[in-house]
Amino acid sequence: MKKEKTASSWEIKDRLYVLKSGVQPLVFTLPSKHTRRKSLLWFDEKNGSQKEIRYATNQASPLVEEQKGSVTLGHIIFRDGTLSVPRQKQNLQKLLSLYHPAKDIIYKEHDSVEEAKDDLEYMTLEIDALVAAKDIEIDQAEAILRVEIGSKVNDMTSKEIKRDLLIFAKRNPALFLDLIQDDNVELRNFGIKAVEAGILKLSPDQRNFTWASNGRKVLTVPFDEHPYSALAVFFKTDEGIEIYKNIEKRQ
Repeated sequence: MKKEKTASSWEIKDRLYVLKSGVQPLVFTLPSKHTRRKSLLWFDEKNGSQKEIRYATNQASPLVEEQKGSVTLGHIIFRDGTLSVPRQKQNLQKLLSLYHPAKDIIYKEHDSVEEAKDDLEYMTLEIDALVAAKDIEIDQAEAILRVEIGSKVNDMTSKEIKRDLLIFAKRNPALFLDLIQDDNVELRNFGIKAVEAGILKLSPDQRNFTWASNGRKVLTVPFDEHPYSALAVFFKTDEGIEIYKNIEKRQ
């Protein structure tokens, strides 16, 4: 968990701030003083009060109540999505890192150590997912890939399935690793294939599964549940295991 910066743990150094949105306008101006239209207040947890903030280039503190004498207001401008603030501008750094209400909403402080840690964690996750995808059996691969691309998997060769599974694992390693540990994914795929093969039939309202051969009811889908998720859970019951075995013999 990322530790929140406080005044007591403040470190004097150069700092870089970046806009959070994917768009990087050539010039973006962040509000630098409190007005009726743009509220610039900081809530002091210790005292339980709102405090007005503003960027005054000739003042040491960004808190208005701590500023004395005449003030020279400054602009806070991001260019190409970034704003570099040298260590000498402690007033602006503290306003941006500690007090500004737009922090972590419109912009964030760039933390190279934290970013490296996040990158390492993601890369490790990605490697784990790719290794797992490489060694996976084709039936499980098909079941997992069906979650991503649906019925298109029926028209794919085994090599295409393995290729797309590796792509899926690389693009979304966390979801992929969750799916390979979820046995309901394979059971859900088994149910889908049973319907596609004409062994089971799902009613148009997606409320009932029946045997396609005689119309006898197999399962009533509980309200607000996905039909194939409900069928996967059913296959784990005593009655469902027998039906699973019956379907398996017919496929």
